[in-house]
Amino acid sequence: MFDSQPQREALSDTIRYLHQRGWCDGTGGNFSLVLRKDPLRLLMAPSGIEKRDIAAEQLIEVNSKGCVTRGKGIASAETDMHLEIIKQTTAKAVLHTHSITATWLSNYHKNNRELKIEGWEMLKGLRGINSHSTSISLPILFNSQNLTKLSKSAGMLISDAPHGLLVAGHGLYAWGESLEEARRHIEILEFLLELCWREQLMAKHKS
Repeated sequence: MFDSQPQREALSDTIRYLHQRGWCDGTGGNFSLVLRKDPLRLLMAPSGIEKRDIAAEQLIEVNSKGCVTRGKGIASAETDMHLEIIKQTTAKAVLHTHSITATWLSNYHKNNRELKIEGWEMLKGLRGINSHSTSISLPILFNSQNLTKLSKSAGMLISDAPHGLLVAGHGLYAWGESLEEARRHIEILEFLLELCWREQLMAKHKS
């Protein structure tokens, strides 16, 4: 039988790290790692659990329908979003953070439906980008308690998204072809969002 313990340790370590960065306080955020693609076995943090000291043994496994197949607890209401991203991309891990910066910026720019970021050296941390002289457009989805509807809306944008997207007033989703890549993408995008926020604050101060 497949031993998922190394993956469990890696995901729980990542969740605790993201909490320490201040990106998933309390029970905020949800995180997943693909254990097997077909049939799908997805390792996740259960809903409602604090991320500060999450242990490998507390993680649950879910199937392609979002049903828990191993472990105690229930799957996050946002599991559909993880499943949609995995379906539409080559992602093996999806990380969803609730940082103050991503939450505020996504709400502030929601009517634009996207946030354009350009010219920063850190853009090269995203897979497929090898020059700072470029730009990305992070899609912004209007938030909805209808997660099926929200996931379908995301599905129409994921293929062109720069390994991440924003949900207005809710935060950032980022993904990668490995847990390590997803973690790098969340770090890079959070860094770039922080720059955008500070740029806006300076612009308002100067005016």
